[in-house]
Amino acid sequence: MNADLLAALLIGFIGSSHCLVMCGGIAGALQLSMPSQSPGRKLQLQLQLLLSLGRLTTYALFGALVGYFGAGAMQLAGASLLWLRLLAGLLLLMMALYISRLWFGLIRLEQLGQKLWRHVQPVATKLLPLNSAAKAYSYGLCWGALPCGLVYSTLGWSLASGSAIQGGLLMLSFGIGTLPAILVTGSAAGILSKLKNTLWLRYSAALMLAIYAGYTIWLAIRRLVF
Repeated sequence: MNADLLAALLIGFIGSSHCLVMCGGIAGALQLSMPSQSPGRKLQLQLQLLLSLGRLTTYALFGALVGYFGAGAMQLAGASLLWLRLLAGLLLLMMALYISRLWFGLIRLEQLGQKLWRHVQPVATKLLPLNSAAKAYSYGLCWGALPCGLVYSTLGWSLASGSAIQGGLLMLSFGIGTLPAILVTGSAAGILSKLKNTLWLRYSAALMLAIYAGYTIWLAIRRLVF
């Protein structure tokens, strides 16, 4: 796994506290639609996994699409892909500031997705209750379009990835990083949330991302100038 994918995984994991705020109701909708008996719990887990699989599918498809578009646009313009790498570094720096909770500007990006979500939400609502594999996976596909500043920033990073494959892998890695926060329940969820909100862990993760962002920016500028 390359450094970009590891960084995307880390962003998804540390930033998923925001995912819980945005998506906790969606995850809860599945639990409420399932019976409480033991067989029901097993089915509930299966449907939770399908729900997340649908969300990750949408992330990966969006990432591949914007990655392809970004690379194609730069080729048509006759510009160096290093400009995309410079953009990727700047976006990484913004995400590091967001994760450290020193700057919340990324939340403003959620407003950009409201129009898309207004079209997707009625489709998602018709899928409730989530009592079958097809419904759970389809709902997950819709869930992936939920407006989220962190998701959109990672999509911007995918745009600057230089290829459809890398763009898709970046979004997939980000999505995998969010899975623990979405799937764990009960006391385990409380322990995980407390761990991620520990200042030293949050600042350490943000610092690592900021260093990697600075390195990415420096490499792009050096190659563009020299």
